[in-house]
Amino acid sequence: MLQRKPSLTDQAKAYIKQRILDGDFAGERIPAETELAAELGVSRTTIRDALSRLESEGVIYRKQGAGTFVNEPGLQIKTRLEEIWSYEAILEAHGYTPATRILGVDVQPAPEAVAGQLQIAPGDPLITVRKLFLEDEEPVILTINQVPAAFVTAPYEPDDWKVPIFRFLSTFGSQHLSYYLSEIVPVLAGEDIAEALHVEPGTVLLSFDELGYNDENNPILHTNSYFRDDLLRLRLIRRQL
Repeated sequence: MLQRKPSLTDQAKAYIKQRILDGDFAGERIPAETELAAELGVSRTTIRDALSRLESEGVIYRKQGAGTFVNEPGLQIKTRLEEIWSYEAILEAHGYTPATRILGVDVQPAPEAVAGQLQIAPGDPLITVRKLFLEDEEPVILTINQVPAAFVTAPYEPDDWKVPIFRFLSTFGSQHLSYYLSEIVPVLAGEDIAEALHVEPGTVLLSFDELGYNDENNPILHTNSYFRDDLLRLRLIRRQL
């Protein structure tokens, strides 16, 4: 029997998706809503909502008059780009065993451009954290997080930044990261980035340039993330509406 935290729909969705990944459904056909509802002890509405979310993610598809089926191409989508996730979770979803290394935590006056993005005064203290995500000592992702020092209200050690940035902000700053405004930008690796990621300078990398906002729609975080394309591929499903 499912409990009520997290939501029943989220639990039902996770349960059905795990059974899909485990190959439990004969002929890749999803059981009827009534059968799943009885199995989990929830309402058909909960199952219907869970299936709708899985369909939106591209994990399943519905065939009129035939039923609901596993969408094999959709299972290649390891990460939902529109959701906030930890990079450790991304690496695990791609079959890696991740490790995290802090390359540096520095407090410097905020440059004018970054200060403008974060709506602070130029020269205000800005914490810059360089963090590397690795698989078996091979670097896969480099992140550079910039947080106004005023938002970090509790003492911290450099290793405290190893946790996902949204968890750090919640624990050490009472800030809730609600959403990112993200730009996906190809970049040429400069010497510092190339050295950190073990690639040649000038290598083309996929990067996210992101501004994170709290629940009041105030910017609290600027992040640049750089990905080794040869080790990590991000996919999505695009639909005609």
